[in-house]
Amino acid sequence: MSPIQSVIKRSGAIVPFNKERITNAIYRAAVSVGGRDRAVAEALADQVVAQLEAQLLPGVHPQVEQIQDIVETVLIKNGHARTAKAYILYRDERSRRRQQRERHEALARQNIPWRKIYEVLNWSIDHGVHTISALNERIERGQFADIVAESDLAYQQQIDLAADMIRERRDEIRVAVVAGPSSSGKTTTTIKLSRQLQEMGLHLVPLTVDHYFYNLEDHPKDEFGDYDYETPQALDLELINQHLKALIAGERVLIPYYDFRSGLRQLDHTPMQIGADDIILIDSLHGLYGPMMEGIDAEHRFTLYIEPLLQMRGPDGRYVRWTDLRLMRRMQRDASHRAYDPQRTLEHWHYVRASEMRHIIPYVNTTDCIVNSGLPYELPVMRARLHAAFAAWAERYRDDPLRVDAYERSARIRDLLSAVHSVEDESPIPGDSLLREFIGGSVYTY
Repeated sequence: MSPIQSVIKRSGAIVPFNKERITNAIYRAAVSVGGRDRAVAEALADQVVAQLEAQLLPGVHPQVEQIQDIVETVLIKNGHARTAKAYILYRDERSRRRQQRERHEALARQNIPWRKIYEVLNWSIDHGVHTISALNERIERGQFADIVAESDLAYQQQIDLAADMIRERRDEIRVAVVAGPSSSGKTTTTIKLSRQLQEMGLHLVPLTVDHYFYNLEDHPKDEFGDYDYETPQALDLELINQHLKALIAGERVLIPYYDFRSGLRQLDHTPMQIGADDIILIDSLHGLYGPMMEGIDAEHRFTLYIEPLLQMRGPDGRYVRWTDLRLMRRMQRDASHRAYDPQRTLEHWHYVRASEMRHIIPYVNTTDCIVNSGLPYELPVMRARLHAAFAAWAERYRDDPLRVDAYERSARIRDLLSAVHSVEDESPIPGDSLLREFIGGSVYTY
């Protein structure tokens, strides 16, 4: 008789342990990929139970997630990779449905189509980077350079697809917008997309909307002295919209100039006019925000949304948060390119997230194309660069009631990076990698 008598469900309820449920789950996954041998499923379930018994301390009840993790391990070790993949995908789908029922799903997940999430997850499983432990195993085998090449290829293929979509509508599109939250990789994506389109014979004219910022002094400060410049209202949306309409009509406009050092804007600075076949190319945090494109027919617009949609589970069974990836990226970029203290980036991030949830995420479902900029290899790089800093910040903010957000983020990322194998040799990362936008060494000029 098995010493395991009970199991703890996700709700915290303790229920009788039933090995048959494990067998059924394995068999169901096997059937989905063409397998029909229930005896094999029963034998594998026996292995799962044996391994579980070996791990448990006397009197301790196993948790559902723990059992499921062991199932994945046993399937893979026994050479049932296709069944393991089917089991992982089914497990993930059940998890997402459960989250929908329990909390009606977060806005970010509502607006990113499930088929896109599934596409990324499927790729992650196929390439052995769907969990941090799997990523670590590949690094241990000396495959970091392979992970880089595979990830960059997947990202480039998405750029190619977006370019093809624009080319097919070249006779009607007048404005192409690359939008996405902070540090999602908009700039590199815009450069790559622009070059791809130019090779196809399309002529693009960039419009830098950052020059439409209002004077920084016109924005209020919080109790910490921070400006909330993440909001779209920091931009002169009315003037942007006015200029876009005029340019599409073939008129000449005078673009303002914004000096980021002084925080001051100069109006009527740079003349701009486009030809009848030109496409205006915009890279903007708030490119999907309604007022920017108000009155411009949808047939004349193409919008691309980019987000690091990484599908990788950590040791706790939870998926790596996209916002945490972007926070680390922004810290690196702000420190290397903008002489901005990474700690201030952490303290300011609550503004970033609040603005994203109000002004970016709700518009994702209006986009023409979604690109995943999540790169599995960025975590080992960030471990080497930022782990010590996040550990120090977590300790610094632990008892600060005014910095609860900074503490929670720093502690979560500290724990995440603690589980990742560090990679200090960044030479396998090519100069045209999206990650180079943030860590430096890019062949592109930003």
